[in-house]
Amino acid sequence: MTLGCKLNFAESSAIAQQFVKAGFREVSANSNADIFVVNTCTVTEHSDKKCRNIIRKIHRRNPSAVIVVTGCYAELKRGEVESIEGVCAVFGQKEKGSIFPKSVEILEGGKRGDAVTEPIFPACSYGERTRSFLKVQDGCNYFCTYCAIPYARGRSRSVPMDVLLNQAREIASKGVKEIVLTGVNIGDYEGGLLPVLKELDKVEGIERYRISSIEPNLLTNGMIDWISTSKKFQPHFHIPLQSGSDSVLKRMRRKYDTALFSSKIEYIREKMGDVFFGIDVIAGFPGESEEEFEEELNFINSIRPAFLHIFPYSKREGTVAFKMDGHLPESVKTQRVKALEELSDKLHAEYCNRFKGTTQKVLFEGKVTGNGSLMGGYTGNYIRVERPYNESSIGKIEEVTL
Repeated sequence: MTLGCKLNFAESSAIAQQFVKAGFREVSANSNADIFVVNTCTVTEHSDKKCRNIIRKIHRRNPSAVIVVTGCYAELKRGEVESIEGVCAVFGQKEKGSIFPKSVEILEGGKRGDAVTEPIFPACSYGERTRSFLKVQDGCNYFCTYCAIPYARGRSRSVPMDVLLNQAREIASKGVKEIVLTGVNIGDYEGGLLPVLKELDKVEGIERYRISSIEPNLLTNGMIDWISTSKKFQPHFHIPLQSGSDSVLKRMRRKYDTALFSSKIEYIREKMGDVFFGIDVIAGFPGESEEEFEEELNFINSIRPAFLHIFPYSKREGTVAFKMDGHLPESVKTQRVKALEELSDKLHAEYCNRFKGTTQKVLFEGKVTGNGSLMGGYTGNYIRVERPYNESSIGKIEEVTL
């Protein structure tokens, strides 16, 4: 069971493969099982609560099952997780390589010994016919005032280049066409990210790459120049903004201002045209005034992204922002989330409408959830497309007039 980010999904898949290779069979989270691995998230208070509820639900349904818990919530609040009824073992972020052997030991009646810690746990997702998540990097050195992830995942570490290339080749051998590069702070790859992109671009069989998220200050013009010439890296960027107000960005301890952010957007458009930009924003950071929120709305309107990933600010114990003055009522945060959602809907519709009547290459991924008569996929610039289901199209890139 996986909660949270794409990085967690890549790691969960890698853990699952260890079990499968040893003869275990992977089943759905709602099935009966001998062992449950819960990979948790702690990005918000709601995430913590959701993790606890899922663990308790699993135990009620499968009281004799071995339940092991890992992930960011387990790392930051190990004692709290260990106290949840049914939990047999808790593994920190650097202990993930020990989850498989230690879980089997517990299942066979043994007790969990000390887990082996590793600097970084390489991971990529399998099982999907069209897209795989490849973990490039872990941890973060930034310590933004609102974020607990550096405390949970530790300092920035990079997966060695040769490991990444071998994983990419293995993904290609399974017929997967697209790889999403994921990590906590990908742009902080040791030795620079651009050499990694160039080598991955040479892997035969992979037709598309996307970068899941990259900090604006680490997205260099040299990187943009090269991506604009690549036939595999798609015109789709996910860049965290967090606030469109410089004063709020300063309180967040972000490493850029709105001028730098907008200059990156402009440069990418100059080099690559009408790119899909998804940006992260936090609503209701401590002390965020009405004027600062209006600055944010005006700034987002000025840069015209295609989509907003919106998060209401959540207090994370141990962070600087936790002790800041001016925490806003939930009602105010809810209002600001709603305003941002309305803006996101408008911007996304405008972006998609600009491509009506154009011919785009779509990678069809499978049946639409809840409607088996349709199949869905994405264009290179991440526009969602649905068509009548055709099994022969799944896993293939086809030209479609939108």
